[in-house]
Formats: sequence, C-alpha cells, structure tokens
Amino acid sequence: MSHHDDYAFEPIPGLPELPPEGEKILWQGAPEWRGLALRAFHARKVAVYFGIFAAWKLVLGLTGDRLMADAALSALGVVVLGAAAVGLLVYLARISARTTVYTITNQRVVMRVGMAMPVTINLPFSRIESAALATTRDGLGDIPLKPVKGNRVAYAVLWPHARPWRIAHPEPMLRSLEKADEVSKLLADAWTTSLEDAPAQQIIKAPQPAAPDHATGPGGLVPAE
Repeated sequence: MSHHDDYAFEPIPGLPELPPEGEKILWQGAPEWRGLALRAFHARKVAVYFGIFAAWKLVLGLTGDRLMADAALSALGVVVLGAAAVGLLVYLARISARTTVYTITNQRVVMRVGMAMPVTINLPFSRIESAALATTRDGLGDIPLKPVKGNRVAYAVLWPHARPWRIAHPEPMLRSLEKADEVSKLLADAWTTSLEDAPAQQIIKAPQPAAPDHATGPGGLVPAE
C-alpha cells in the first residue's frame, strides 16, 4: 500500500498518476453523503440524543418551581445546540463525500480520501485477502477490504472509510455506495481475473447482496458490524 499526499495535479481525478500500460479503470465513484451522515458521522443518533435531552430539560423545568416559559427556553437552548451539532456533522459528511474518489481498475483498488490531509491509498489485488458486501435498508452498501497480513493502514488515516471497530487491524471500506451489489460484482470479477493464476484461497468469490449488517465473502456470510 502506498500514500500520496497531494492530488492538486491529478492527471485523472482520484489517481496521483496515470495508470501504467495495461491497467484499465473499470469504475469510479464516491460515497453518498446521506449515508455517511447517518452511519459514519451518526447525525441521527446525535439528533435523538439532543431531542431526549431537550425533553428531559422541559419536564424537569415543569416539575420544579420554574415557569413554563423558562422551562421551554431552557429546552429550546438544547434544541438549538443539537441542531448546530447535527448541521456540522452533515456538513462534514458532504465535504467527505465530495473529496473522496474510489477507483477500481483491473489490478487494484485506489481510495483517494481525506478532507484536511488528503491521501491516496493503493490496494493491489494481490495485497487484499478478502472482501465483503454489507447492504442497508436505504439501498446503499459498504464493501470492506481485508488487507493481507503485514499490509496495514492506520485507522485514523482511513476513517470514515474504514470498517467500524476494526481498530487493531483496520480494513479499508468503500462506503455508502449506490448500486453496491453491481460494484462488488465488478470488483470480484476483476479480482478473480487478475489472480486466476494465484492460489485458490486468495481469489474472492463474487459477493451477493446480503441482509442489513451482514456481508458476504469467500467464507460465506460474516458479520459486518
């Protein structure tokens, strides 16, 4: 895996340099910002938290000695703070989606990610041990990629383009994709073709659409929490 810290002069969006002879770009895409806002930046959970907190402040005020107007004003302050927090998270999700480009070629996966400190992460098929597919109720999907042992990218560098809770052994993830099942099949076909002469255990089987919070890979259904 390699990193490229400046993509201001990318010859092709998402790639730090022109692909070598024989390498073809098969697909390029980016996260859907609403999916990032909900599942990476947890905007909905933050909104619910502030909603509960505001209701608690209102009830607490009404059951005490405070006037209704004072209780409502206190709760309103929490609502305003919550709205600002959710707005910030949504803004960050939009920026993250706008600055991200995922690329699949006939030889590798390339992830150009990062808002403040952009990096380009190259994942040759030969350095990917397995892949998975996790779909969600809104029709989006995630494709986590498990690197071969010894090939590691820091979780902080990958986030939010990382499989959740895989901190000790981070897994890059193509996140919140539209038509993720089609992308996973394209990846599987390209990967299988490129590794057709490699040991069988290194070849991915085409992932199939799975129920929410599950993924498919060479070993069948596995959790994708």
